[in-house]
Amino acid sequence: QVQLVESGGGLVQPGRSLRLSCKASGIIFSMYGMEWYRQAPGEQRELVAGISSLHSTKYADSMEGRFTISRDDAKNTVYLQMNSLKPEDTGVYYCYARNELTDNNYWGQGTQVTVSS
Repeated sequence: QVQLVESGGGLVQPGRSLRLSCKASGIIFSMYGMEWYRQAPGEQRELVAGISSLHSTKYADSMEGRFTISRDDAKNTVYLQMNSLKPEDTGVYYCYARNELTDNNYWGQGTQVTVSS
């Protein structure tokens, strides 16, 4: 059974930092590209950042320079370090895994991030 379990969300003041984690089980993690998506209230889910199996990274324009995605294949975990958080970063953050050979893909259940003073 495949599981992606996100953690690390919460309430934080503007300008502060959070680190999200997503631990995967039931997959060969090193074969998967991993991505973080965000869904703000009333909005569509949008890509935040991604990291390939070869550790190549990509970011949405509004996050580049503030957010850093990384992965630890030994721990089956992908991280999202979020710095200089803004109120518009508020939303549910989802972890997404896609097998780079077969396109099999999975979503986590999401973790809430609220940026507010």
